[in-house]
Amino acid sequence: MTGGRSEYGAARVTEVEGRELMRKRPGMYVGSTGVYGLHQLVYEVASRSVNEILASGGGCVDVTLTRDGGIRIADDGPGIPFEAAGEARVGDGLETLLTRPETELRPGGRNTVRWSVYGVGPCAATVMSSRLTAEVRCGGVRRVQEYARGVALAPPAAAGPATDTGTTIAFWPDPDIFDTVECSFAVLAGRVREVALLNRGLTLSLTDERPVGGTRSVSFRYPDGAADFVALLDAETERVLPEVIAFEWEDERMAGIAEVALSWRSAREERVRSFANSAPTPEGGTHEDGFRTGVAAALTEHALRHGLLKPDEPGLGADRVGEGLTAVVSVRLDRPEHHGPTGARLGGATVRDGVEQGVREHLGSWLDRHPERAAAVIGRITRDTDPDPDER
Repeated sequence: MTGGRSEYGAARVTEVEGRELMRKRPGMYVGSTGVYGLHQLVYEVASRSVNEILASGGGCVDVTLTRDGGIRIADDGPGIPFEAAGEARVGDGLETLLTRPETELRPGGRNTVRWSVYGVGPCAATVMSSRLTAEVRCGGVRRVQEYARGVALAPPAAAGPATDTGTTIAFWPDPDIFDTVECSFAVLAGRVREVALLNRGLTLSLTDERPVGGTRSVSFRYPDGAADFVALLDAETERVLPEVIAFEWEDERMAGIAEVALSWRSAREERVRSFANSAPTPEGGTHEDGFRTGVAAALTEHALRHGLLKPDEPGLGADRVGEGLTAVVSVRLDRPEHHGPTGARLGGATVRDGVEQGVREHLGSWLDRHPERAAAVIGRITRDTDPDPDER
């Protein structure tokens, strides 16, 4: 080892804190040592790029599966600089992000996109990869640093001029940790598209250089957010309405922003997808509960006011309005509360109340502005869910 590297190691702690535990118990940090955990590494690194791009006002993030088994994630943001030489690792520089769990660095927030329910950050890839290289382009200079299994091999070094700005992180998952180091293009493409759908105007691309027949690539950008998401889910089904109903509002009681899009199909199956700070909540939670209650209340109130439902008839409960419903419920919260360590179900009574009231008001206003379409939706629900007269 050179004198410079020896001095660097003596002067600063360059090994990721908790490195040995993370390598010994990777499932605690990325869920598994199978392909699921492998994909979590991609998500942890990509979320940093997405958050930087969104904070800087737009741009693109490119994920590439390289021929030699690596994953390269590049963005054209302003570039997160490495800390200055001798600076303690407590700042917002890239070296801090590469060597400390992100949850220790700063709280989340409504503007923070989480690709993964674990939220460890890029340091998971630093520790669980046999090799990781980081490149930052800013201020007309390109700087690079390399890690091996969580240990910096040398301090950040200038590597020539830069004509653009951005950050690129490339890593090669450690086969000593993971059962497989082969990412699934289809799974990653699905999540990349999902994040793009949940964040208007964000451009995300995924490229696979591995196929023998040639490179394959997809790129996603959706200007209408959740409305585009519902339209995509219903692309091959007959809809009751010609358009998707969509609205967004801020509610300081729940310290966040909610975005909802919905429509009804001729089919009976309910399809509701929910997210908290762009992370899926497959077990639902208070945002879904508030959404369903708000939809039922808005439809029932409109139906009673316009004689589409008699006062002595049962209201349009959540179980009735859900048939044929397609919806996306996305909340962005300053402090999301989850039930359980996996974050599969969202908690928080204020979230339920805020989403319920917001949906009730915004959907109710839409129904009043479109009485004919409101009647079509309500008529479809009452026809399909009224019990058989012989069973009453």
